[in-house]
Amino acid sequence: MLRNPEARLEEAVGLARAIDLTVVDAVMAPVSDIRPATYIGKGKADEIAASLAMHEAGIVVMDCALSPIQQRNLEKALNAKVLDRTGLILEIFGRRAKTKEGSLQVELAHLIYQRSRLVRSWTHLERQRGGFGFMGGPGETQIEADRRLIGDRITRIENEIKKAQATRRLHRAGRKRVPYRVVALVGYTNAGKSTLFNRLTRAEVQAADMLFATLDPTLRALTLPHGGKAMLSDTVGFISDLPTMLVAAFRATLEEVTEADVILHVRDISHDDADAQQNDVDAVLRQLDIGPESGHRIIEIWNKIDRFDEEARQQLANTAARRPPDQPCFLVSAETGEGVPQLLSAIEDKLAATRSTLDLSIDASDGAGVSWLHRNAEVLDKNLADGRYAMTVRVDETKRNIVIERYGATLHVD
Repeated sequence: MLRNPEARLEEAVGLARAIDLTVVDAVMAPVSDIRPATYIGKGKADEIAASLAMHEAGIVVMDCALSPIQQRNLEKALNAKVLDRTGLILEIFGRRAKTKEGSLQVELAHLIYQRSRLVRSWTHLERQRGGFGFMGGPGETQIEADRRLIGDRITRIENEIKKAQATRRLHRAGRKRVPYRVVALVGYTNAGKSTLFNRLTRAEVQAADMLFATLDPTLRALTLPHGGKAMLSDTVGFISDLPTMLVAAFRATLEEVTEADVILHVRDISHDDADAQQNDVDAVLRQLDIGPESGHRIIEIWNKIDRFDEEARQQLANTAARRPPDQPCFLVSAETGEGVPQLLSAIEDKLAATRSTLDLSIDASDGAGVSWLHRNAEVLDKNLADGRYAMTVRVDETKRNIVIERYGATLHVD
């Protein structure tokens, strides 16, 4: 889907401001033919150079992917630092990462990006180091040495990330034993995920009108309407043309999404490019192997409805009501709380749909049996009478037959 050019320009300006750059000029530059040397034509390059001189600016942000040669040639032609979209997003991620794992993943993506940029941009990269002894030959060039050092650092970081992944898997396995269901928030950056996260969990995660305000994943307990518990995960926001290296680097972090029982796709329904943003999120989900077959666990949230008047809200509600039952969406304002109770009920229903509710009776002296039920099922009700516990539990389908055979459980009837 073609994106709105004005919205795309606004997003690029927002990305630049996210790393505290002062944007003095922002223009659209239609490109009919991409120039192999400089991406844009000489006329447009001269126009940008004149703007740089007038505003005494030193950085140019290009909202596209530049090859190393194009970036170098543009920097020479403009006499200024040039950042392409990938480099800009990497800079933002570098500033936002707070946890050790997040910092490692960002550094890994940075190094992979830098390794592709070693193209003799500076004179010191053309010098050679001498070999061993008098007849050691010319030795390795500075470029080769830098590439080798970067390669070594990449290997070390990848090993550290593997250790972090193992720890994350242990934590996830622990949650499954409790067992807590996982609900994951996904969405385009600045769609309001963190504000909704705070609304649902009463947490105080940073939520700002800024692209990529939240980067590191956050987990908090979510209390459902009938007292049940789940874990809510807030993840990094997606964006169009997200660098492939970042998708790969953050795959471990996004495992919370791939493993989630319910996925909440938060959309800024007030945005001019809302449909295009939805397609971008769907594209990243497909890269995470979350395709159409996962639709049964996805709930779409049309956020920021407080920005619409009553007539527009009614039109949105009518559109939502016409959607197929297996593709539900909810109109919500994370800012005001409107629509949140209905959303929580839908999350609870979605979680319960994949579990069975059973009634059973167990001797109170069977401590091991009672303990097993508390570890492997959600105990909804428990009453002691005549030395026996009458219990109502909710279990995953994987444990349903075990509970029926071991405890003589029967399906619960409301």
